[in-house]
Amino acid sequence: FSETIQEKFVYRFTAFAVLIIIFFAAVYIATTTGVSILNYVVEQFQFVIIPPILIFAFNMALRQYRIKKIRERYGDGHDGFIFDGQLKQSELDKLNQQNQQIHGAFDNNLAVKTKTGIFVGIKEKSAINFSGIPYAKPPVGELRWKAPEPLPESENVFEAKHLGASAIQVDYDGSILKHHRQSEDCLTLNICIESKRSKRKKPVLVIFHHGDFTYGGSADPLFYGDDFTKIYPNTVGVIFNYRLGVFGFIDFSEVPGGEKYPDALNLGLLDQIAALRWIKENISAFGGDPEQITVMGFESGALSLSLLAACEQAKGLFKRAFIFYGDPMFTYATPETSRNLAKKLLQETATTNMEELMRLSTQRLKDAQQKLVLDLASGPTRDGKLIPADMYTAYQNGAAAGIEFIIGIPSNEKQIYKSLVGEKKYEDFISKEIDSIVHFLDDNYPASAKAVRAYIAEQAASMSELEAKAKMYEQFYTLSTYRCAQNLTAGGNKVYLLYWNVKPLIENLGSGTVDVLATFCGSRKAVELYGNVLNKDIAETLQKLFRKFQSGDELRLFNNEIKGINAIDWKEFPQALIVSEKSFKCEPIADKLTEVKCLLEFLKE
Repeated sequence: FSETIQEKFVYRFTAFAVLIIIFFAAVYIATTTGVSILNYVVEQFQFVIIPPILIFAFNMALRQYRIKKIRERYGDGHDGFIFDGQLKQSELDKLNQQNQQIHGAFDNNLAVKTKTGIFVGIKEKSAINFSGIPYAKPPVGELRWKAPEPLPESENVFEAKHLGASAIQVDYDGSILKHHRQSEDCLTLNICIESKRSKRKKPVLVIFHHGDFTYGGSADPLFYGDDFTKIYPNTVGVIFNYRLGVFGFIDFSEVPGGEKYPDALNLGLLDQIAALRWIKENISAFGGDPEQITVMGFESGALSLSLLAACEQAKGLFKRAFIFYGDPMFTYATPETSRNLAKKLLQETATTNMEELMRLSTQRLKDAQQKLVLDLASGPTRDGKLIPADMYTAYQNGAAAGIEFIIGIPSNEKQIYKSLVGEKKYEDFISKEIDSIVHFLDDNYPASAKAVRAYIAEQAASMSELEAKAKMYEQFYTLSTYRCAQNLTAGGNKVYLLYWNVKPLIENLGSGTVDVLATFCGSRKAVELYGNVLNKDIAETLQKLFRKFQSGDELRLFNNEIKGINAIDWKEFPQALIVSEKSFKCEPIADKLTEVKCLLEFLKE
């Protein structure tokens, strides 16, 4: 009712007029009976009405102050995400400390015994956080570019107070993790539990970080809500690192000596599987239920999950998946790209074989990777061994059977990518992707290829050619993500579709991965670093629905189950929950995804 009243001025005016008439009618009736309603109202106003009004006014003023500070820092957002100067050196020094082995006494109330050691966490507010726990042997020395190896069983005691090192990665201007220590010894995870222990095993939430397979990690503050255990009191939260870039996705098969490194092509995915196995084997020690693992991934993390869902080695490692913007067919179909990356790495480092590459220092390889940034095409390959070559056919044939999904689609993700990687990398990426898309359509849908070229030319009349191409790319990728949901449904999976249509505070910073991640994790402070503010109503609603998803319940809210929110009945695909700053509604969205309508035939196969 409140939302309806606020839609139009005439509704607001009519409602106000009716309330005034009712009030004066009540005053007149009360006066004729000898009762002073005005005195009663004044008394109630002082003690009942004024405090909520003052609190509301304070919260509104605080929100406007935060928005003002964000706008002062970011302006129109043209320069992308800015973290230099926002992070205090004292905080960075604390963040970059390392865990040590404990040889003396320790607090048993903060300790958890696993198969690979005893880990002592740290209590913060209502949570106990365990950070930097290794889940595999460090991939250093002779284990560089080798598949992750399990840790031996151990009775040793270790600190788990400090975050593990981030993976070696590209330091983009818009990446917050360029301020965090990096190492090849990066295969660690962080676990958050409620400080009040329970005998009942709780569902587990495992988060796969984003970052285009070249940057990102578990140290990103977006993953740490202001109070995760209050949002998800019955959940054990986990996030982990995995190898990236030339350390995680490269093919040495044509390099002399490369036959010793057959797994280098998809090492990052193998790391992810190793992390899930460690969690499956040890999470019960933290109060988690190993049979109730839900995974959540954003961007490249989402793409990883879409692949692992059909991976035989990952079978049974998770039960439910929230995939925000990840299409498995937007990976490499052949190892050619990864082989070319290996050749460029040899050229940049002036090496000729694996023996020479293995002797290079971590810093030398990192520097080479940084110089290759514009040419760096890194990510998983559908090799037909670890990962099916045709993911859609695999889905249709039930390769992901037994997993329930939420598939998320944003309406303005491209600007977030640009804000992270910068103008030059963004321009190069968009141009290459559009060329690839048009080539694919030429071979399979000639009429659509012609329509795409015409659309880009038409849009370029009122915007730059780059913007026109980016607009087309986002529409095509969105359709592909929708098609992922379509094929999972065809294979018998229960799939829910989420369409994020919330406007960004600053248009040039976009709205998608960053905002959705912060919304689900309750990361108010972190999302302000990224130039936006958290919408509490949207956050509370989606968090409630996600808790229901974790529990296997129907995704349904009754009127005022969340105060002021209308009833929501989130139905399965092809219906989608459309989220905007004004409302939640559930309806089909296929026709909203592209302005090139002949591309919709792409969805009919």
